[in-house]
Amino acid sequence: MGGRLDEDAALAHIAASCFRTGPPHRTGVELEWLVRDRHDHAAAVATPRLERALSRLGSADRLPNGGRITLEPGGQVELSSRPAPGVAPCLRETAADLALLQEALASADLVLEGCGLEPHRSPARVLDLPRYRAMESYFDHGGPWGRMMMRATASVQVNVDAGDDGDGPAGYRFRWALAHRLGPVLVAAFANSPLWQGIPTGWRSTRQAVWSYMDPGRTRPPAPDGDPRAAWAHYALDARLLLLRRPSPASWTAPHDTSLRGWLRGTPLDPPPTLADAEYHLTTLFPPVRPRGWLELRMIDAQRGDAWQVPALLVSALLDDPVAALAAHRATTPLTDGAEEPPWAVWRRAARFGPADPELGTAVRACFAIAAASLTRNGTPEPLRAALDGFARRYPEQGRCPADDLLGNGYAGPASDLTQGARR
Repeated sequence: MGGRLDEDAALAHIAASCFRTGPPHRTGVELEWLVRDRHDHAAAVATPRLERALSRLGSADRLPNGGRITLEPGGQVELSSRPAPGVAPCLRETAADLALLQEALASADLVLEGCGLEPHRSPARVLDLPRYRAMESYFDHGGPWGRMMMRATASVQVNVDAGDDGDGPAGYRFRWALAHRLGPVLVAAFANSPLWQGIPTGWRSTRQAVWSYMDPGRTRPPAPDGDPRAAWAHYALDARLLLLRRPSPASWTAPHDTSLRGWLRGTPLDPPPTLADAEYHLTTLFPPVRPRGWLELRMIDAQRGDAWQVPALLVSALLDDPVAALAAHRATTPLTDGAEEPPWAVWRRAARFGPADPELGTAVRACFAIAAASLTRNGTPEPLRAALDGFARRYPEQGRCPADDLLGNGYAGPASDLTQGARR
């Protein structure tokens, strides 16, 4: 992996490795939370206090049920599950590891809060690593959005298999397109970040709004062209370099306007690009659906309490059950404006209005009904079916999302300009 890499070899490698094909059956989740002082939810939590609490778990490399704990740049805690053979085992194992995490935090009077964006304050970056210093330097060229994303956001990420080589609903081409059709549905249904520094932003998912303001060449979906392998490979090469790994103590900051393709074609950067550099570059791309051999669905706000289970149930049912997948494809057709995937404007509508948008609300309710039928048909345990049904009754069926709980029923529209509030 240490020899100089050329453009053709990079395209071929990325296209071959980004979708590992086979019958879809595995599910994983990556859950981020804000961390709170039990007695003062608006106070900053000192990093040493948080680290001491987490040390009670022993090695964070693997918890008893396979989960792994990491810290994010703003002090958010992430629990990543191992891939499980189906959504029910995934949720069972993750819930067990989550209970251990909550117990460890409780020993320091700390609790987890499921919210897509820190609502009270603008957190400092607590991890001083070369990657994060370079990321901030890069994103600062475009405004405050990168710092907000790194320091103040939290999500539920659902991971599913890419699919097989066929052309049906289990095939990776169909699943890639369907994941993007479901993206605005998931943004709208689980929007849970309407506040920034205590002020309504005018968005149900301000977290998704932040992503929409950031570098589009690495945060928006690749242009659909019928061949997701090629589309992703060209997207990766056209994305600008976020950073360049260098030996300590050198900075990892990269020239701001150089793409991976430009580097491969001879832009004079030292050292020349290798396969390892191209693979690391892929970890700096943040579209709503990211292929890493499997599919990462990254557009879902963090959820309160046990509601993190609901997006995993919804995604698994709609992608892994062929009957449900075809029905979800039909239900999301009105969002696509006649194309294969929704335009970016639909993603932004989902973030601003949630299921209160009539077209998105119809699609959200249809997808929840399709998923409920799938979970029943496939014998999913009743408590999990009840969790999805209860969420549907409380939110989509009422034209609401979790953000509305934070705003209150009297909320009538934007109370501040996000662009101004973000710069405070």
